[in-house]
Amino acid sequence: MPRLRRTLPVVVGLALLLGGCKVATPVVEPRSNPIPTSFGTAATDTASSATRSWRQFFTDPSLVALLDTAIRANPDLRIAVQRVEISRASVQAARGALLPSVNAVAAASYDRFATLSGTGYNATNDGQVLPSVAPDYFLGVRSAWEIDLWGKLRSRRQAAFARLLATEQGRRLVETALVAQVARLYYELLSLDNQLEVLRKNEQLQERALEIVRVQKLGGRATELAVQQFLAQLLRTRSLEAETQQEVVVAENEINRLLGRYPQPIQRGAPLRDQALPAISAGLPASMLLRRPDVQQAELELVASRADVAAARAAFLPALTLSPYLGVNAYKASLLFSTPGSLAFGLLAGVSAPLLNRSLLQASYRQSAAQQQAAYVGYQRAIQTGFAEVTTNLRGIENYQRAYELRQQEVQALTTAVAISNDLYTASYANYLEVVTAQRTALDAELNLTGIRREQFLLLIDLYRALGGGWSRGPEVQ
Repeated sequence: MPRLRRTLPVVVGLALLLGGCKVATPVVEPRSNPIPTSFGTAATDTASSATRSWRQFFTDPSLVALLDTAIRANPDLRIAVQRVEISRASVQAARGALLPSVNAVAAASYDRFATLSGTGYNATNDGQVLPSVAPDYFLGVRSAWEIDLWGKLRSRRQAAFARLLATEQGRRLVETALVAQVARLYYELLSLDNQLEVLRKNEQLQERALEIVRVQKLGGRATELAVQQFLAQLLRTRSLEAETQQEVVVAENEINRLLGRYPQPIQRGAPLRDQALPAISAGLPASMLLRRPDVQQAELELVASRADVAAARAAFLPALTLSPYLGVNAYKASLLFSTPGSLAFGLLAGVSAPLLNRSLLQASYRQSAAQQQAAYVGYQRAIQTGFAEVTTNLRGIENYQRAYELRQQEVQALTTAVAISNDLYTASYANYLEVVTAQRTALDAELNLTGIRREQFLLLIDLYRALGGGWSRGPEVQ
């Protein structure tokens, strides 16, 4: 019976301890749809042009110089670099949690215990009487070390390292978007330059036509209505020129902002019509996913969220903590180094497990589980977004190439029509409205041709960005 009384508390304690170690169920991710094997185009090339860096992809020296400046000085990219440093510090903290902490301790206490108190002491271990105010001095080191029995700390380290890699991919994503944005603005600027050239050329033609019709009015061959129609056409062209010049200012200032500098003129390269379109191939979808920084970032966030769930589940299990100390202890400071009498050391090993009120652990697990599900959906969304962007841009390049060829033929036909209408008007076989209409149609066609050429470059830039923008797959999570 006495033996039973001695073992009963132990059995009850173990039962409570094991009862408090119930681990939450794992998170089950939904099944995902398989990735298509091609982008749906007629030709499928296993090599992708996006494996080339932007220095190789863009051949315009002026654009390359702008991109160099943007990479060095863009504020958003510099902020992204600091986010990487923040994540690197988190990894360092997670690694440190696996190692024991050792603190140097210098402590002094003075205690006067009540005469009727049930605690306190009035003598040393060697039998010497202490004063009524008992002093105590300690000099040494104390340590605390949680043994990672269930991988909780290792999971947290893995999550921190995955997030470090994710922020690095985030930095690459910012850089890829920056390169694409600067390149887009640069080609839009070239497009605006080309529009100004077209407008000024048409302005000269319309000025000569206005002079002719004014002379014809003096000779009685034209009316004031014809003069006003030609004048209105000229004023419209000049108005378009002024609007385009303002658009040039906006584009230049936006490029300067991305380059982290104050407004200044932007150095241009060859005109838009003389710029060569880079050759590009998409490659295979699976390879594209290995290069896109946003897909890699989403994948790493998913890895980190899984590690968070593993750490949250391990938190329900018992934790073993070791707390050793070593030092010298005495009731007089002058006796601290009177070894071995002042030598003190000890070790406390404790096992703790949550029993009651586990709401904090349960809330942490539910939060981690929800974040894992969200990260999984975000990963799938990044894959689908990337596939859709590549497909859209590939089809757009094909369609706009055909549209550009047809627009060129349209411009040639309308340019010929303008010359014919001028000749017919001079010979009195066409009226002034036919001439004005021919000139306006030809001007609009030339401006549309410039817009089509610009869209070709913008689609190529977007496709290059959608394919990963020259980045390869990053390091694996350890």
